[in-house]
Amino acid sequence: MAGRLHIAPIDLRALLPDLAEDAPLVRSPNLAPRRMLSAIRLEAGTPRLGRLFWGLTPPWLKVLDHAPHCARAESLAERPMFREAFHARRCLVPATGVYAWKPQPRFKQPFLVTRVDRGPLLLAALWCRFHTSLAEHTDSLALITVPTNSLLAPLTDRLPAVIPAGAAQRWLDPQTPAEEAMALLTPAPRELLGAFPVSRRVNHPANQDAACAHPMGPMLRHDA
Repeated sequence: MAGRLHIAPIDLRALLPDLAEDAPLVRSPNLAPRRMLSAIRLEAGTPRLGRLFWGLTPPWLKVLDHAPHCARAESLAERPMFREAFHARRCLVPATGVYAWKPQPRFKQPFLVTRVDRGPLLLAALWCRFHTSLAEHTDSLALITVPTNSLLAPLTDRLPAVIPAGAAQRWLDPQTPAEEAMALLTPAPRELLGAFPVSRRVNHPANQDAACAHPMGPMLRHDA
């Protein structure tokens, strides 16, 4: 799954030249769910960067701790919580890495999954709106996960789907047929992502220093 994100400064205009920013990018070396997170949505044909709560909170949800922070791509068409949002309210989460924990005999070793060139990622997500009053509302999201490729499978069985920048507009546009959007939800190519071990400081969300993402060993990557 995707229980923690690494978000360093990102030149989003290089990815999406038409991007409008309603709020600065949320940055964190160790961002956990149930926090505000930056996301890109399409409004009147323009991609806009705003802030949403990480944990999908539809109006009928009674317990905030039950808000899912991830949705499996295979269940988007089946579960009512995700189905409508997938068809009409898709978004992207800019990030620079996703943490994963590899099982070991005595503990789980955290790894940071990144692009091999350490460039930015656009993670697939969906969002919903909960009106708290006639004038106020809260927007929230869940990342969409897919099975990992064979290179990263020893670390985790699932990771957020990565949407190429060239397909960002199609993913965000609610007019894009669901079948076409679903076709973008595939495991990342083996040559795109790598992973390196990091300090177990990342196990605790309160730790927000750069040491959380400091490499503790070589990057696991595909050698073409």
